[in-house]
Amino acid sequence: MTRLLNYFGQIVRERGTSEQAKEKENNLTPLQIQWASGDQQQQIPNRHPKKAIPPYVKAIAGSIGGTVEACCLQPIDVIKTRLQLDRSGAYKGIIHCGATIVRTEGVRALWKGLTPFATHLTLKYALRMGSNAVLQTAFKDSESGKLSNRGRLLAGFGAGVLEALVIVTPFEVVKIRLQQQRGLSPELLKYKGPIHCARMIIREEGLLGLWAGAAPTVMRNGTNQAAMFTAKNAFDTFLWNKHEGDGKVLQPWQSMISGFLAGTAGPVCTGPFDVVKTRLMAQSRSGGELKYKGMFHAIRTIFAEEGLRALWKGLLPRLMRIPPGQAIMWAVSDQVTGFYEKRYIQNAPL
Repeated sequence: MTRLLNYFGQIVRERGTSEQAKEKENNLTPLQIQWASGDQQQQIPNRHPKKAIPPYVKAIAGSIGGTVEACCLQPIDVIKTRLQLDRSGAYKGIIHCGATIVRTEGVRALWKGLTPFATHLTLKYALRMGSNAVLQTAFKDSESGKLSNRGRLLAGFGAGVLEALVIVTPFEVVKIRLQQQRGLSPELLKYKGPIHCARMIIREEGLLGLWAGAAPTVMRNGTNQAAMFTAKNAFDTFLWNKHEGDGKVLQPWQSMISGFLAGTAGPVCTGPFDVVKTRLMAQSRSGGELKYKGMFHAIRTIFAEEGLRALWKGLLPRLMRIPPGQAIMWAVSDQVTGFYEKRYIQNAPL
């Protein structure tokens, strides 16, 4: 009797195990069934591709950060431009330049060109962050979905070239023409405002006058962005163990440190391009023969007349403006993208 009961118990257990196996098989996808039907069955992990932050979100985040940066750092940009255009040695340094501008032209002169500068930064960062996200997606490995350092460099360089041609060059031509004017009395100024300045340039020099200095601007911005995006990702990973898509939102001070460090290398490497860009943009074709015929002619002329150090004029104010500017921009941008990542990608409670 006992043996008979044990026999029936074994049958029931085997039937239950068989039903559970069928239920698991019914829940498998066709692809998983095909994989599991081999000689050696193995557990198939449920792999989902990591979602990325959409380019338009990064573009919006960059534009907001650019607006905040422009309002904070415009005086340093005015001082940098005046120093780069100073051929007679009228300014003895950053502090002397700023004090001279305030004493002779008033405090408001430190915010000359703010409207084109803020507009240009807002559009530039929107285009830079959005196009970099698109290019990074294009350069990702099709199988693993990972982005190599080479791909990150190329994406950054491409974003820098695009922003230089579409946004930076015409806006900086207008900004520099406004900033090089001395005084605040409107009747003494050639350009009355950014729109009037753009119209005058087009009327006197043609439409291409707004793209004066495009070649050094392309070289400067392409190199800057290739280094900046690569360095920012490296510092985020090294300092804070932050990876895109992991749901971790950096604190603003963490983003500021990473952004500040990432923004330091570019100005040192691209100083000559920035000086040449400023000189080419500042010269007007309406005054007769141009002093500088192009990027390489300008480099040779500046070196011959003013020495090697002149190619890095304005470096200190650039270092005072760009790294802090990147710190401000990334602090704002990372909060916006972090909110989206946490809310819509990770689905985590805020």
